[in-house]
Amino acid sequence: MKLNIALLAGDGIGPEVVDQAVKVCDAVAKKFGHEIAWTAALTGASAIDAVGEPYPDETHEVCMAADAVLFGAIGHPRYDNDPKAKVRPEQGLLKMRQKLGLFANVRPTFTFPSLIDNSPLKRERIEGTDLIILRELTGGIYFGERGRKDGDNTAFDTCTYTREEVQRLAKLGFELAMTRSKKLCCVDKANVLETSRLWRETVQAMEKDYPEVTVSYEFVDAVAMRLVQWPNSYDVLITENLFGDILTDEASVISGSMGLMPSASKGIHTSLYEPIHGSYPQAAGKDIANPLATVLSAAMMFEDAFGLKEEAEAIRNVVNKSLSEGIVTEDLAGQNKAYKTSEVGNWLAANV
Repeated sequence: MKLNIALLAGDGIGPEVVDQAVKVCDAVAKKFGHEIAWTAALTGASAIDAVGEPYPDETHEVCMAADAVLFGAIGHPRYDNDPKAKVRPEQGLLKMRQKLGLFANVRPTFTFPSLIDNSPLKRERIEGTDLIILRELTGGIYFGERGRKDGDNTAFDTCTYTREEVQRLAKLGFELAMTRSKKLCCVDKANVLETSRLWRETVQAMEKDYPEVTVSYEFVDAVAMRLVQWPNSYDVLITENLFGDILTDEASVISGSMGLMPSASKGIHTSLYEPIHGSYPQAAGKDIANPLATVLSAAMMFEDAFGLKEEAEAIRNVVNKSLSEGIVTEDLAGQNKAYKTSEVGNWLAANV
C-alpha cells in the first residue's frame, strides 16, 4: 500500500519527536510491505522565520494532497513574551484547522500498567481508565469576534456556535460510543451560557437516532472535578472548543506524563495526527524529549487514516515493551538510566 503523508515537524521539540515517529513508521512499512512517501512542509515559528507566515499556502497544498498529516508542535517563547506580536505561530494552527476543516479533536486518555504509579493520582482512582474526549476544534470562542474598545481598556472575545457544528461533532461522539461502552457525556455550562444550551438541546434531539447509547449531561466544572476523582467512570465525552482545550490537558496527567498521549484531528479534507504536548522550547535540540506520544499518534494514523489495524497494534506493542523494559527518556526514567530521544526512536524501530 502506498501511503502519502505530509510531515509538519513545526517548532521546538517537534522536529526531534517527529523524526523518531518517522523511523518507526518506516520500520512498520518495511515489515508489512508498504511504501511511505513523506512530504515535509513548514509551519509555526519556523515558517514565520522562512516566509513570514505561520501556515503558508505551500504547506496547505502539501496537506491537501496527502492522505494524512503527521504533526509535531507549534510555539516559540519569543512570541509568547511579546503580546504585541502581529503574527504568531499559534495563528498557523488555527488557520490550518480552519482550512483543512479539522473540526474534531480526538484525545484518548488511558493508563500504562508499567507506569501506573507515575501518575499524580492514586492507583485505585485511575486503574482501568480508558476514555476519549472529542473536542470541537473550529468554532467557539477561539474563532469568534474579538477586539478592544474604550481606548484599549476593554477586551472582548465572542463564543458562537451553529447547530450544524454541534451536530457533526456529536455524530462522531455517538458513533464512537457505539464501538465502545455505549456511554456518552455531553459537557457544557448550560446553566449560564446560551451556546451551551444550544449544545444540550441539539444532542438531546439526536438521542433518538442512537437508542443504545446512554447519554449524560454534565457541567464542565463538575467534569473537571470528576476527572481527577473517578476518571474510569467516563467513556466518551463531547464538548466545545475552550472547555475541551482545558479538560484534555487536565486528563493528560492521569497517565503520568504529557509525553505519552497521542491525538487525532479529524477533518473534512484530511486528518492530522499529533502528540498532545507543546513545543517545549526549553528541551529543543537537547535530545531529551519523550517521543512516545508522537509515535502513538502515528499508530492512530495507521489505524484511522489507512485502516491498518495490525500495523497500529505493532507500534503500540513496541511502545509498551519500551516502557516495561525501561527504554525511556528522562521524564519517565526516575532513578534508572535515561535514554536520549534518538536512542528511544532507534530502539523502537529496531524492535517493531
